Amino acid sequence: MAKILQIETATQTCSVALAIAGETIALKEETAKNIHAGSLTLFIKEVMQQAGLQYQDLDAVAVSKGPGSYTGLRIGISTVKGLCFALDKPLIAIDTLKMMANGFLLENTGYTGLICPMIDARRMEVFTALFNEALEMVAPVTAKIIEADSYTAELTAHQITFIGDGASKCSEVLHHPNAIFSAENFNSSAHLSKLAIAAYEQQEFEDVAYFEPYYLKDFVFTAPKKKV
Repeated sequence: MAKILQIETATQTCSVALAIAGETIALKEETAKNIHAGSLTLFIKEVMQQAGLQYQDLDAVAVSKGPGSYTGLRIGISTVKGLCFALDKPLIAIDTLKMMANGFLLENTGYTGLICPMIDARRMEVFTALFNEALEMVAPVTAKIIEADSYTAELTAHQITFIGDGASKCSEVLHHPNAIFSAENFNSSAHLSKLAIAAYEQQEFEDVAYFEPYYLKDFVFTAPKKKV
């Protein structure tokens, strides 16, 4: 039974889980600004202790690969790569938006509409995609500026549930009877469990040396207004 350590740091949630054969047995997570650097390794240690496992007992390490926060992804994936190098374990990378949609479906069995996970970028921009009830991607991952007429065609044909920290700001401009907005947080490493075991069984592993986060957009540096 595969034992997989799972990490999510693509948003303000810092989340670590341990799953055995696709079932989450230990979880530690917190949602707050700028906590990843100080909390991630502590959360990993605590989850391993909760599970009663040693690091060499692991069969793989899985990570939410993005899109999302540049800093959060950099911290999470550098930590995962370090673990995989040190332990000589395979690395599994799962799309963050797919993880979120999977979490929604796990908690809303029987749902038949579309799921639109949204990660807040800046202003009215979000990182987003569309998934159906079978977790199939029906619109690709993109950085999208949300306007009043966004998703008009899709909302005419389907009910869409918008989730994630980008959904709340979009609720201010998207007004349609088929638009539903969920305030629940689905950015949890526990929602990687089924996806990670499926990837493990198919041996869908990343090259640890060359793997990079899926930033989607280049990091924007803001020049200081005054010289020091």
